[in-house]
Amino acid sequence: MKKVEFSPSLMTMDLDKFKEQITFLNHHADSYHVDIMDGHYVPNITLSPWFIEEVRKISSLPISAHLMVTDPSLWVQKLIDLKCEWICVHAEVLDGLAFRLIDQIHDAGLKAGVVINPETPIETIFPYIELVDKITVMTIDPGFAGQRFIESTLDKIVSLRKLREDKGFQYVIEMDGSSNRKSFKRIDAAGPDIYIVGRSGLFGLDDNIEKSWEIMTRDYEEMTGKVLNYT
Repeated sequence: MKKVEFSPSLMTMDLDKFKEQITFLNHHADSYHVDIMDGHYVPNITLSPWFIEEVRKISSLPISAHLMVTDPSLWVQKLIDLKCEWICVHAEVLDGLAFRLIDQIHDAGLKAGVVINPETPIETIFPYIELVDKITVMTIDPGFAGQRFIESTLDKIVSLRKLREDKGFQYVIEMDGSSNRKSFKRIDAAGPDIYIVGRSGLFGLDDNIEKSWEIMTRDYEEMTGKVLNYT
């Protein structure tokens, strides 16, 4: 069985326990997910490249930046300068920018990702799909934590897996939104490579991050019937 990867969404962590939580997760998570919102593409303003700098001081795990911004060209170089391993941009703002930004990221030796909103068909990214390293399927509307899980979005994961197998594409598939005990079984059936876990799936389960991780992994195993190699 292929190893399932978990990427904690640091937007939902307890910032009062920043060092404690990152120190623990450094030995358990596969990567970190950092949401960067500009207050225009979505109404919230959250984390920033500065936050990634702070994480870098105490972690060597790969970091995936999820750009929920109107003009990604204003942000990509900042993230390249930080050597952010994954730079992921929404398909909805990539018209006229996709090839240039993907090349810019790849030329820096980093990985380019594209994010698809619940209403966005996967056909939108077909012109450049063979160039991307990761596709993130939003299973909630972007911009807010704790929303209702949109089950129909899982069909995109299934379609992207089949397309990858048929065409020999190399992208990994990630899901983002309401990944928790209630949805683990349905998500697992669709088969993404990476689960982003936030407040409902990890950080909100207990005040202690070690206990939260224990609950999260147990929830996954109980709901899917699969055994994880996490401690």
